[in-house]
Amino acid sequence: MCVRSCFQSSCLQWAWRTAFLKHIQRRHQGSHRWTHLGGSTYRAVIFDMGGVLIPSPGRVAAEWEVQNRIPSGTILKALMEGGENGPWMRFMRAEITAEGFLREFGRLCSEMSKTSVPVDSFFSLLTSERVAKQFPVMTEAITQIRAKGLQTAVLSNNFYLPNQKSFLPLDRKQFDVVVESCVEGICKPDPRIYKLCLERLGLQPSESIFLDDLGPNVKAAASLGIHTIKVNDPETAVKELEALLGFTLRLGVPNTQPVRKTMEIPKDSLKKYLKDLLGIQTTGPLELLQFDHGQSNPTYYISLANRDLVLRKKPPGTLLPSAHAIEREFRIMKALANAGVPVPNVLDLCEDSSVVGTPFYVMEYCPGLIYKDPSLPGLEPSHRRAIYTAMNTVLCKIHSVDPQAVGLEDYGKQGAYIPRQVRTWVKQYRASETSTIPAMERLIEWLPLHLPHQQRTTLVHGDFRLDNLVFHPEKPEVLAVLDWELSTLGDPLIDVAYSCLAHYLPSSFPVLRGQASSAHAEQTGKLTEFVSNLAWDFAVKEGFRVFKEMPFKNPLTRSCHTWARSQSQWYPIGTRSYSSVPEASPAHASRGGLVISPESLSPPVRELYHRLKRFMEQHVYPAEPELQSHQASAARWSPSPLIEDLKEKAKAEGLWNLFLPLEADPEKKYGAGLTNVEYAHLCELMGTSLYAPEICNCSAPDTGNMELLVRYGTEAQKARWLMPLLEGKARSCFAMTEPQVASSDATNIEASIREEDSFYVINGHKWWITGILDPRCQLCVFMGKTDPHAPRHRQQSVLLVPMDTPGIKIIRPLTVYGLEDAPGGHGEVRFEHVHVPKENMVLGPGRGFEIAQGRLGPGRIHHCMRLIGFSERALALMKARIQPPTAEGREQERGLRRPCFHWSCRVKSRVAFGKPLVEQGTVLADIAQSRVEIEQARLLVLRAAHVMDLAGNKAAALDIAMIKMVAPSMASRVIDRAIQAFGAAGLSSDYPLAQFFTWARALRFADGPDEVHRATVAKLELKHRI
Repeated sequence: MCVRSCFQSSCLQWAWRTAFLKHIQRRHQGSHRWTHLGGSTYRAVIFDMGGVLIPSPGRVAAEWEVQNRIPSGTILKALMEGGENGPWMRFMRAEITAEGFLREFGRLCSEMSKTSVPVDSFFSLLTSERVAKQFPVMTEAITQIRAKGLQTAVLSNNFYLPNQKSFLPLDRKQFDVVVESCVEGICKPDPRIYKLCLERLGLQPSESIFLDDLGPNVKAAASLGIHTIKVNDPETAVKELEALLGFTLRLGVPNTQPVRKTMEIPKDSLKKYLKDLLGIQTTGPLELLQFDHGQSNPTYYISLANRDLVLRKKPPGTLLPSAHAIEREFRIMKALANAGVPVPNVLDLCEDSSVVGTPFYVMEYCPGLIYKDPSLPGLEPSHRRAIYTAMNTVLCKIHSVDPQAVGLEDYGKQGAYIPRQVRTWVKQYRASETSTIPAMERLIEWLPLHLPHQQRTTLVHGDFRLDNLVFHPEKPEVLAVLDWELSTLGDPLIDVAYSCLAHYLPSSFPVLRGQASSAHAEQTGKLTEFVSNLAWDFAVKEGFRVFKEMPFKNPLTRSCHTWARSQSQWYPIGTRSYSSVPEASPAHASRGGLVISPESLSPPVRELYHRLKRFMEQHVYPAEPELQSHQASAARWSPSPLIEDLKEKAKAEGLWNLFLPLEADPEKKYGAGLTNVEYAHLCELMGTSLYAPEICNCSAPDTGNMELLVRYGTEAQKARWLMPLLEGKARSCFAMTEPQVASSDATNIEASIREEDSFYVINGHKWWITGILDPRCQLCVFMGKTDPHAPRHRQQSVLLVPMDTPGIKIIRPLTVYGLEDAPGGHGEVRFEHVHVPKENMVLGPGRGFEIAQGRLGPGRIHHCMRLIGFSERALALMKARIQPPTAEGREQERGLRRPCFHWSCRVKSRVAFGKPLVEQGTVLADIAQSRVEIEQARLLVLRAAHVMDLAGNKAAALDIAMIKMVAPSMASRVIDRAIQAFGAAGLSSDYPLAQFFTWARALRFADGPDEVHRATVAKLELKHRI
């Protein structure tokens, strides 16, 4: 199955190089001249690092800027700023530390781009193992240079990492001399550093060749008499280097070796067969090599009379009837030769075992490029896009072939291909199973129930991936498709899915690069579990777009039924499941799992959860005293600089915009692509701090407004408002509540939106507008009436109002139990003749109520998730307050209290009325009651999130109403008990309890009062009786 290795396994291999190497080998037989045209002998090659051996900072920066929506060229411009005295050059001379460089560099980037630039994130990417990998073409070139007796050196402008180690992600054994700017205190293009390198090599300038990607560095070396090569891309540079040295820097036939003893085949009989087949008369030798890979069907390179061939044979011994079917490979490649599908030119199928011991076929050797790494390192994004476009084009050609027209109508069974494949996979897995892997059991149960109903039958390749294609060396064109061993008649979705697999697997995954072998046997269990979790994650996330289109019977019917094990892995046999998920078929019933513990999350999300937890412990909790002091200071109406700093850290850690649910953002363009259940666990963790949601750009009202724009906004509205909000450069507010009416009923609002020429004119009086006082607030999402005479729920509309529009008058800030909640606050505002362009209307006139309901669903559940976090922290504080000061107790309270709470007050356990608090029955009862109530509320919240994931927000209306009833009241009770345990300290700002209690109580109004939600639950309960 690895015949691709026969044709070129090295990345970025130029097609003509094989012929060139063979020409050199056959004519010079090892007596190579190491001279250039002037006749001077070269004795060393000196390499720069960035841009020559590994990707250049400029190229890494260009891609990073695109991904992080930073103005193009910002990083490169900042790197060049100041010349020799700029922060980059001083950093590479070790004159400033990494911390000092990032601080100064970040300031420069932000000033240039007029926006906050997370340079920590760029620096982490630049120095990561994923990016800082040596180009294979250079590794091979260095090996060949050293094999010829020349010296090699690396001369790099590099720097010290925060761990005080120099950044040199190379194997130092490749080089005779290593010269680093940060060690020497000298940078290129200073002539002294070149002279230092030559001195350590013991050579004259004319005896060396220097490769660098920067013109000034090349010019400085040339001025000293060093021969230079300006590197634009590693492949071209190696070609130039080969021309100078006079010998090839690549092996003749990649990944070949002398034929292994156990795999030898008789040369004489093979030579006779080939002479007859090719019609040649030759007395020259037959050159025979064996490819390293392709052991499934042993594969050989043959050179005879200037013909380059590949022989692929069955292995010796007793074989299973359908295994190693080289006849099928030969048949399909021969059939496709004239069908528009690029395949190697097959010459003959020989079933006479007397020639080489088993049947075999022969084809022509096809030189070209094979890209082994699906990430295509070292290529520009446009080149990568072209490569994958060519790949997809060829796949379309394969699937467009009429099997009957090419004589392959009997090449496989017709229909039901995917069910057969699933049964085969399960059978193979069971045959090789050594232990139970729960994740795989879950997938085996789920997959057969969710196969596509409509299936096509075409030719399928069966192993279609990038490294099974040979590309043209100079343009994105596929020359040959290899490895047809698994080809058959089947559903083309199989090939599409398999070719997309590289997008989802991590770059280090062994199978991704054809590395699966017995050497990885010990990893098999871990890999199997990883893949099954990945498949499950894909099914319940990417499949959402399919699931939500499936019709349900009896929406909102509440079913109480027992699920058998065959239907669900998640409930024990005989357990009664109470679910508000609509009645559905067994296939629908198992569409997702209710994950009730962070440790049960999929591996990527679990890692994200633990990363967030570390971030909270290391950065957020320790910052709370300073943030709380800022909120009480005279500068409170200005954003805290510490908050902005922590936001950059969160962004660099990938803890940013976690809130957008996958079903609203299925392409993951804007968020992390989490389901509601997955986000629930992270949101609860953020809820343990009042400041964490904003730090991670997951705070209301911005989250609701961003989701509104994602769901309903035009592309122009998204570009103007969504992107700044997603980047944390702006904040927003939502204006609906009015002082003159009961705004819990959105149809009561009186603010008017009147059409006038090319504008809408707004007039109205709003209050409790959260966030409107923040100086960063640039957008007001305004709800008003466009047509008072329309049907009740079609009167309202939503407009996007820039906050700098004339006529917006803030009357006063409002307080919540005396708290101002600066800098965002809560404002009372008048809108007087505010003119807004018509293009700022969201979705269209009369759609406001619909938009408000769509916005509120996720917002309500986010509030409830955070309330669970409030409650958990309150209970943790309560336990720490009453327990003796053990090491465990100190660890438990660490990060949960304000540092102003001194340990001196806990020298011994607190005592009241002759007994320690920890022994007081009322206190113990409060702790027990709090734990029970938290667990009950959490399960209800998680179930609501689960229903939203499976059936959508509308189907989850009952569950959302229930959690909004339960969570704020529960949190108020739990926090109140904690305050009682603290006594007067619980009312102070030394602890977050008072603020927790304030917001828990306020949330019994926000997003609808308790009474509205109780009415909703009761109506639905009466409407659909059990």
